[in-house]
Amino acid sequence: MQPIKFNPLLKSTLWGGEKIIPFKHLTNNQQQVGESWEISGVKDNETVVSEGPLQGKSLNEIVHEYGAELVGKENYQHYGDVFPLLIKFIDAHQDLSIQVHPNDEIAQRQGKSRGKTEMWYIMNSAPGARLYSGLKKEITPEQYKEMVENDTICDALAQYEVKEGDVFFLPAGRVHAIGTGCFLAEIQQTSDVTYRIYDYKRKDKNGNYRELHIKEAAESINYTVEKDYRTPYTPKKNEGVTLVECPYFSTAVYDLNEPMTLDYSDLDSFVILIGIKGAGSITDSEGNTTTLNEGETILIPATTQEAKVTGTIKFLETHA
Repeated sequence: MQPIKFNPLLKSTLWGGEKIIPFKHLTNNQQQVGESWEISGVKDNETVVSEGPLQGKSLNEIVHEYGAELVGKENYQHYGDVFPLLIKFIDAHQDLSIQVHPNDEIAQRQGKSRGKTEMWYIMNSAPGARLYSGLKKEITPEQYKEMVENDTICDALAQYEVKEGDVFFLPAGRVHAIGTGCFLAEIQQTSDVTYRIYDYKRKDKNGNYRELHIKEAAESINYTVEKDYRTPYTPKKNEGVTLVECPYFSTAVYDLNEPMTLDYSDLDSFVILIGIKGAGSITDSEGNTTTLNEGETILIPATTQEAKVTGTIKFLETHA
């Protein structure tokens, strides 16, 4: 198998901006693109292979067809035909709603298949862009409900001004919201379970408030307060720097200006490379070569032993 690229699912939203189309070097004129789903096996939102021998097949089709060859033996035993990760780019021209995701246990108790843990890598965002991540003071579930009702819930949340390279890990249960001007890459469990806590009393074009999930969210929130919700790391040139390791994914960042070979011979998993800045190319252990440029996302099958990267390129590397 060779590295696989997909056609992105571009989603126009009320809060979407205009950064994603030029970032991905696309030529269409779709407006207010808030999200680009890069690699997705979410039901009814599957990405489709864009080129090569698998062109036209959906991610779910090739997972079913190739199984462990594509995703790794342990992943296939655990997840079956469900691809474990969902990769997005997000461009917020307005504040997104405040939300939380349940963990797997709570999600299943609430009749969902699985919860959602995720992470954000901040890209070239607007000056002064901010986001919420976590609670900054202790509150009870009852106080949470009162604060939602009286429009003061934001007073309980930790807010951060962000810059390119910032990382936020969002385990299930952590209250969060992307703010105006944020442009980021998101890596998450394959799950569409989102509980909306607060939406600033905004109305849609028909004059209706968006649905809130206050009860389900109350059961899902982790009420523990931490000192800092930013993920610390030290940037380095021409070597991988680990950002997040959790039960669902491991992610590193690479900032290269000289060739580097990524060794996957001991890894029993697919690998996803997400182009953040610059341009390069990938040559795998079977001699297949493909581009890796900013705005591009590549799925490297579990059978790949190594991948040589050339060019001046910054990218995220993630696997289950």
